[in-house]
Amino acid sequence: MAQASNLDALGFEFFREFARCEYCLKVVGLREPNRRDPTADWGAFATEIRPTLEAPSSAELQASVQYYIDHSPKKQIQQADGLLGWSDVLPDHKHQAELILRLVCWVRNNLFHGGKFNGHWFEPQRSEVLLRHALVILNACVESHPAVREAYAQKAV
Repeated sequence: MAQASNLDALGFEFFREFARCEYCLKVVGLREPNRRDPTADWGAFATEIRPTLEAPSSAELQASVQYYIDHSPKKQIQQADGLLGWSDVLPDHKHQAELILRLVCWVRNNLFHGGKFNGHWFEPQRSEVLLRHALVILNACVESHPAVREAYAQKAV
């Protein structure tokens, strides 16, 4: 199991990479339509890089995608009794690539909005595995999309 300081560093790395990727999606025009505020369109991105996640070219990426399929992150919810809980219901998606990226977004949301961290890590072993696999997935997706890869390399304006 990762020590808290190592998991803190991994969490920071994930936030940094997720934010950078989200910025790149917006820069290259992968934005939710009909919105005044620029919001990354992860569904459109998933469609454009679909082969990357549905026919992974490396064993590492295949393992990460398979982990997300077999051990999907859950979404924090408020239950009918007002208590916090976790939903096993998968997000809406049109294909596997979109499902995987929406699940990576859930990891980000659970972490950022306090579902996985409150001064200490909840389920640190699972959190570490989800974060490590998310980084592999994000990296592969960025690398497979020429415009996003260029923006990521800070060549886009």
